[in-house]
Formats: sequence, structure tokens, C-alpha cells
Amino acid sequence: MHATHATAGQLRLLAPLAGLSPDRLAELAQLAPLERAPRGSDPVQSRSPGRALFLVQGELLLAFEGGGTLVVVGGTGEGSHALNRMRPAVVRSKAITDVDLLAIDDDLLDVLATWDHAVKNDARFVNGAFALESLRNGALAQLPAAHVEELLKRFERVQVPRGASVIREGEEGDYYYLVAAGRLQVERLVGGAKVVLAELKSGDAFGEEALVSEAKRNATVSALGEAELLRVRRHDFNELLREPLLRRLNFHEAVQKVGAGALWLDVRYPSEYQYDKLPGAINVPLAEVRNMFAVLDRSREYVAYCQSGRRSAAAAFLFAQRGFRVWLLDGGLKQAAERRP
Repeated sequence: MHATHATAGQLRLLAPLAGLSPDRLAELAQLAPLERAPRGSDPVQSRSPGRALFLVQGELLLAFEGGGTLVVVGGTGEGSHALNRMRPAVVRSKAITDVDLLAIDDDLLDVLATWDHAVKNDARFVNGAFALESLRNGALAQLPAAHVEELLKRFERVQVPRGASVIREGEEGDYYYLVAAGRLQVERLVGGAKVVLAELKSGDAFGEEALVSEAKRNATVSALGEAELLRVRRHDFNELLREPLLRRLNFHEAVQKVGAGALWLDVRYPSEYQYDKLPGAINVPLAEVRNMFAVLDRSREYVAYCQSGRRSAAAAFLFAQRGFRVWLLDGGLKQAAERRP
């Protein structure tokens, strides 16, 4: 098989995608490689159960469990529905012509359905912060579907002029921010000198660390040019974003999780880590969490801890936003010491 990409016009003919906006279809087309299967082959067999398979072009003969056959034509009638979701189930197929097929992750279809329903016809949310790539892998990727529409209602839009500081190091945390447009710079004072830590772009989030850990802002974020932000207040952040993403374990549950293969994630300073780390723990100080997104193994599970649970809550939230399976040791090492016999 060789791969090309579906067009927005072809995607519009598929039943689950028919209601998507032209912009969303164009985005999806860039993430939707087609697979060409030759005449006489059986292209439906050995397909991943987590992906929906569609016939985009060509003719395919389907044989169903319990008997019966059907010829489907790409993008029309039964051909607009997922072949591997039909009932009764398809047990084998035969390409009558060369055919083009499209396999889409079920999770991606769910993201599309959830968000496009929520933002439909609302021009406030037609921007990069809600681009498909941001919704799959960005700050909003793990937001529970039940909270999507309520969160959108509570977002405030803020215009930021070039050079203006949105948050300042040492201030109290009051808002969680999502970059809708523009670029911002994150910097921190180290030994009296300003050190640039990161640059934020559309779809990135900031301000969560102070809210989750109930600490003061640990960096200053300023606009490099004119920028547009979405923000929600601390209370709304806690209700709709923080708590749904923090999966808490007591010490006994955490030990069981690690015994089953998870890794301890110590988010304290190296000096604390060296003093009383848990067996086998990896040291990822809170300030380094963002640098570890591309380093840690996403297939593993982790249990984050610190002394009190505050820093590890912030770390667990940051990792959860990026799709990592990270649990939180509730109350940290302090609570664990009190509960152990």
C-alpha cells in the first residue's frame, strides 16, 4: 500500500465528519493519510480496534458475520460509515476495484465531535488555541468532555499590547491563561539576572503552576508582540480543569501502583531528592517538568510526590495536560510518613 492524503471534499462525505466546518476539515485532511489497496485484496482484515476505517474511493464487497454480503461505494450510502463498526460485523472483504481507505483514531473522532459541537458558530473560538493539533496534544487535550461547554462560557478574552507583562514573578496567582494568538516570553530572575525560560505560542497555556500548588508566580510572562489571551479565574480553573485531571492516591495505593510497574516521580529539588528519595524514584524538579515532555516514556505510568503534595500536584497537572498517565501521592511524603505503621 502507498499513502496520500484525503481532501476536505472527500472527508465531508463521511458520516461522522459531515457537520464539521470547512476549516476543521482542512485541518483534518493534513492528518488523514489514505491507504491504497489493490483490486482483489482484503483491506478490512487485521485493523486496529482503536481506529475507525472508512472507504473513501472505489468499490468493496463486504461479507458479514452470520451470512450476507453488501457492495459499498466510497463516500456514498453505507460507504460513508465506518466499515469496522457495522452490525453485524464484517468478517471479510474483497476490493472489486483499487480502493482508497482512511483510518481515523477513535479518540480523534471524539475530540472533533466534542469541540466542534461546543464552538460551533462561535467566532470567539476560531483561532489557533482551538486548532486540532492543540486539542489533541495541547493544554485542553485532557479536559473532560462534560466540562467543555461550561469552560468556554467562562473564558474571558484579553488583548495584550507588545511588551506588557501578563503575570509577574512573586505575585499571587489569580488566572489560568491560554494563548489564542501571538507570542509571549517566560523569564525568571536567577541571581539578580533575567533568564529566558521559554517562548509561548498559540495553543500554549501558562499560569497553572501557582494555582495548582497554591504558591506565588515563579516566573514573569510578557508579550513579544500584540497578543490575544483567554483566561479563567482560579475558582473556575479548580472546578473545571484542576480537579478532573488530578488523580490522587494514598500511600498504600501508590505503593501498589509502583509494584505493578509505575515509577516514582520526585519533583523536589535535587538536594531534597538525595536526602530521602523513594526507592527507584526519578528526579524531575517542578521547574524542569516542561523540559521532560519529550524525554519521559509516555507508555509508562508515574506517581508524582514532593514533601507536602503541592509541588507534585502542579507537576501531575502539567503532565496530565500533555497526556501522561501520572498519579498524585496525596499529601506527599509528610502524609505518607504519618500513615505508615
